[in-house]
Amino acid sequence: MLKQSLLIVLALAVAVGGGAASVGMVLNSQEGIGAVSVGPWTAFPDIGTPEADPYSKARVARDGVLALGRAEGLSFVADRDSTGVTLKSECNYRVEGSLPVARFWTLYATDRAHIALKSGIRRDASMHSLEVLRQADNSISVLVGARPEPGNWLAVGGVGAMNLVLTFYDTPIASSTGLSGIEMPRIVRVQCNA
Repeated sequence: MLKQSLLIVLALAVAVGGGAASVGMVLNSQEGIGAVSVGPWTAFPDIGTPEADPYSKARVARDGVLALGRAEGLSFVADRDSTGVTLKSECNYRVEGSLPVARFWTLYATDRAHIALKSGIRRDASMHSLEVLRQADNSISVLVGARPEPGNWLAVGGVGAMNLVLTFYDTPIASSTGLSGIEMPRIVRVQCNA
């Protein structure tokens, strides 16, 4: 009798523990149910809508974020550069290329827990569309790193893995048909001090 009770408790512990671990892996992943990837950038377009899948709703609840509705905008997160290598805050990157049409956009760096990185200096570790210098073809080139650079520079500090978050506000790409055929900027590693 005791042996059977212990086996039942063990089976329940394995089932609950395995289920919790698998949900944790799905919630921490940038791919999966409801995700749309364009190059290194991944978005969850249904995250702020009633049609959001249960995992998207769980991400919002766990992170405590205010999810944008479909008519408000769309956030893209990159945890790897364009070659597939994990982004690190001790490396320098160039975010370059064309952006989708939007009334306003922001770019900032976070750690893996989605907490905005500090620059370590008297400069915000974020930038937006009204302060960026554009190329002649209306594309952007933003240098991301700890060392000051001429032109568009996103100052980040610290060590370890990081994400880049690019959020578009009041944009047609947030609609269900707007995501097909969009171009997103590339993320190119310039140098790494790791």
